[in-house]
Amino acid sequence: MTSTARRVPEIVFKNNALSTSTRVVAEETAIALSFGGSTEAVMMATPADLEDFAIGFSLSEGIIESLDEIENIEIEASSGGIDLQISLKDDVERALRARRRAKAGPVGCGLCGVESIEEALKPAANVSDVALHLTGRDIAQAMHSLSARQPLNAETRAVHAAGFHIPGQGLIAVREDVGRHNALDKLIGHLAQQKIGGAEGAVIMTSRLSVELIQKTAKLGSAVLIGISAPTALAIDMASKAGMTLVALARGEDYEIFTGSDRIRMGAKADAA
Repeated sequence: MTSTARRVPEIVFKNNALSTSTRVVAEETAIALSFGGSTEAVMMATPADLEDFAIGFSLSEGIIESLDEIENIEIEASSGGIDLQISLKDDVERALRARRRAKAGPVGCGLCGVESIEEALKPAANVSDVALHLTGRDIAQAMHSLSARQPLNAETRAVHAAGFHIPGQGLIAVREDVGRHNALDKLIGHLAQQKIGGAEGAVIMTSRLSVELIQKTAKLGSAVLIGISAPTALAIDMASKAGMTLVALARGEDYEIFTGSDRIRMGAKADAA
């Protein structure tokens, strides 16, 4: 098993004095996600929960629509990193190859970046019909539980976490990674393997809420995204258009709702829930 952290020497300046010490730091590994022998992406990530990562990335990026479209996953050590070799069903593999060919265009046309920009800004899936409601107590409990279930971050203070909270059940799953989007992909992959639908609960993040988190949460089918830090302006716009509830700066009993406030029961509504 690949280590997720290691102890390193350091020099500490504290209380106006220098001393030598050691600190546990998180590992960060180049992880290739390859389909049919061709690399689709290389991510800098925590080398853990790699099968979850392969599945979650495949789902959130629209390479597959369901878990049964993956035939096999092989985890191979490569020079300086890890290669996740993902085998797809024949028809899905053909569709991916066709998509790759469509993206390949002439060089020097002056518009070659348009395809990637459009891909980055693709609208999030619409989740406006998802009938999920949470109370302020749900939000506080979810954030508190997430903080308590981050062993790697407790050791290193350097990684993000993504969790899934179902009202009445609590926080049912957590995944950690040096990258916030990687943590969410790992969570998505885990939920897919457990056959848990995204519409059943809310995604909880320890990070700022950016566009790719909106896209991935919506692809999961969840209509509520909650984070400890603030959202970006573009993330708010995208969440609003997708019919998603966006809750940020959730700390202690406090939180701020930016979109979809009808899903959060407050005051007398929460007491009646």
